[in-house]
Amino acid sequence: MLVVDAQVHIWPANTPEQPWPPLRKSHKNRPSFSKDELLREMDAAGVTRAVLVPPSWQGDSNDLVLEAARLHPDRFAVMGRLAVDRPENAVVVPTVKQAGMAGLRLTVSSGQLAGLDWLWSAAERADVPLMINARASVMSTVKAIAGKYPGLKLAIDHFGVEGGKKDDAAFAFMPQLLEGAACPNISVKVSALPCCSTENYPYRGLHKYVKQVYDAYGPERMFWGSDLSRLPCTYRQAVTVFTEEMPWLTTADKELIMGKAVCRWMGWKLPSEG
Repeated sequence: MLVVDAQVHIWPANTPEQPWPPLRKSHKNRPSFSKDELLREMDAAGVTRAVLVPPSWQGDSNDLVLEAARLHPDRFAVMGRLAVDRPENAVVVPTVKQAGMAGLRLTVSSGQLAGLDWLWSAAERADVPLMINARASVMSTVKAIAGKYPGLKLAIDHFGVEGGKKDDAAFAFMPQLLEGAACPNISVKVSALPCCSTENYPYRGLHKYVKQVYDAYGPERMFWGSDLSRLPCTYRQAVTVFTEEMPWLTTADKELIMGKAVCRWMGWKLPSEG
């Protein structure tokens, strides 16, 4: 099975030559995580490809992930960062694919969403997919954006969970997330599931939320991901919780959720397509 991780971070060390923004800390306070370390982890876990997302703690630089994708185009694709507080970046959006990115990954506050028409329109015109780290509590705004820009591809990160919360509390706004399924241009990254649980593997208390997303969005609009650098379990377990522990998923469902769907959404050719 093609297994594509829809979200992984790599990052360089914080050095005087490449300083991070002040007061930033990496996942698990790990000083760095290289593409070569990631490739070893992927090979051991049976992960074929990974979508590289530059982490917020190193600033808005895309250089490291772009170099990794250039060197390993069969293993890595990039959803790059863009400063959303600068409307002048509208001219950058049409150039991201030429720069080597498949699209952009945005961290936005609820207050910012309604004021980014320059970004939504530019991304729609240029066919640039957007992954959004936004809470499901703002889904009404996301739905309005998706309706206004029907050609815009949007994927909500990590089920839209409430940050810092666990178990049912993390999924308090699931009804709002499910309402987003009415917009065919909204997808969901069913990513970082183990990070949202106080249980041990296989996190059975959270399977119901995966099923709810499945029933609403279907496997074509669900993208598995690990957010590897903050996992409380092994990388392999993050894979098998979907591939082995949810018997209601068919083989065809798993092929879509675990890789084919996100590749098609991003325009990343499948291995069979050359």
